[in-house]
Amino acid sequence: MKTFQTIIIGFVAGLAGAFVFYTYQTEKQKRVEPAAQYQVARLDATEAYRPKATGSVPSPATHVDFSDAAAKATPSVVYINSISQSGSSAYSWEMLFGGGGPQTQISSGSGVIYSADGYIVTNNHVVESAERIQVIYNKKVYDAELIGTDPSTDLGVLKIKEENLPAITLGSSKDLAVGEWVVAIGNPFSLSSTVTAGIVSAKGRRINIVEDKFPIESFIQTDAAINPGNSGGALVNRSGNLVGINAAILSRTGSYTGYAFAIPVDIAKKVVGDIIKYGAVQKGIFGGSVVDYDYQNASKFGLDANVKNFKGVLLQGYEKNLAVSAAREAGLRPGDIITKVNEVETNSESEFEEELSYRSPGDKVTITYTRDHETRSVAVVLLNKYGDTNLIKRKFYSDATVGATMEEVDYGVKVFRIKEGLFKKLGIPENYIIISINRQRIKDPQDVVDFFNKYKGRVSLYGVTSSKQEMPLQFMLQ
Repeated sequence: MKTFQTIIIGFVAGLAGAFVFYTYQTEKQKRVEPAAQYQVARLDATEAYRPKATGSVPSPATHVDFSDAAAKATPSVVYINSISQSGSSAYSWEMLFGGGGPQTQISSGSGVIYSADGYIVTNNHVVESAERIQVIYNKKVYDAELIGTDPSTDLGVLKIKEENLPAITLGSSKDLAVGEWVVAIGNPFSLSSTVTAGIVSAKGRRINIVEDKFPIESFIQTDAAINPGNSGGALVNRSGNLVGINAAILSRTGSYTGYAFAIPVDIAKKVVGDIIKYGAVQKGIFGGSVVDYDYQNASKFGLDANVKNFKGVLLQGYEKNLAVSAAREAGLRPGDIITKVNEVETNSESEFEEELSYRSPGDKVTITYTRDHETRSVAVVLLNKYGDTNLIKRKFYSDATVGATMEEVDYGVKVFRIKEGLFKKLGIPENYIIISINRQRIKDPQDVVDFFNKYKGRVSLYGVTSSKQEMPLQFMLQ
């Protein structure tokens, strides 16, 4: 009996304790007021979804709203298709053994409407392998003409036959601040008019992806999501003004992982303006390579490495593939510490390259440098790649026999605008580069014209396609 009474008393006491604890917790929660409580607004046909805040803390949406920037800039971003044929095996083996012929390949990217009369800016890597380019805008497909490219900055310019296009408003990348909001607009994974937002993570980034003799890398780094297909699209500020051309991501998977890079619009203005006016970029070449001035490089050059602040860049040597070096002509020496270009401080290789990217052959810049602990300055006249101050003009050669237009490029003769004629019969693709004919190197388009107008017999033609695939051909000329 006593045992039963003990059980009953314990059970009642447990109930009483649970009731007291529940009452205490309820009263405690009533006394604690949240600093700011967010309520989900009802979504209907007349009201956009947005959180409504109660209390004194303002809604984040009040401060981070990119709808105006997106509405302003999105109409200026186009979809680009780069169309080419599959590589050398398709050309050579299929032709020899009567296969089904080369396969058509289509890669996509983005572009930005630069002017109302049809000029469009994109990345060089979006269009460099194309034999035909299409621009899709406002549900219409346009055949685009490739006006010119600049591999050193990874930029290209297209032209479509249309007027009154919504040209994007140009901003300034120099005015961008690290931490500032930016918006990326493009066509990732064939999803047109995609808008993502992030901040400027860094400026003046050099990531060593540009394959060129004179690369210019001074990227804007952002954490706005950029994926394959975004290349060539717009990076705009909160006002919807263009501040960069999206170009690259750093990723182990091939998709966005938080690191995206854009070409500063101030560099693009110079490059695009030159291509539209001259067909080629008028690059002012310094003729010397620089590296960051830091403890390691200072020690390598036998300089004092125990300095408080490493300011400037080190001239490590002269460009070997130039006939004349502007830096050497001005008296600069390897080991000189360059601190300014025209009163603009240059504390990194990318800053130095960016400052020179605004210049043309014949421009004179004042270089401030330190040698033997003495600050000096010297005027440097920038040159072109041929070692003089002349502007570079593209020279085109056309010939009815071959039925194509040709021009000299760095390692051969480029063939394009192929119409009816010998080259079309041979199956030579658009933007094919002839490197040699009958094992003789070819550099002058006039030599190609003379050969095909005079020679009879077996021909061994060697070159590469626009996608850099080898394409040898053998045939008889009668």
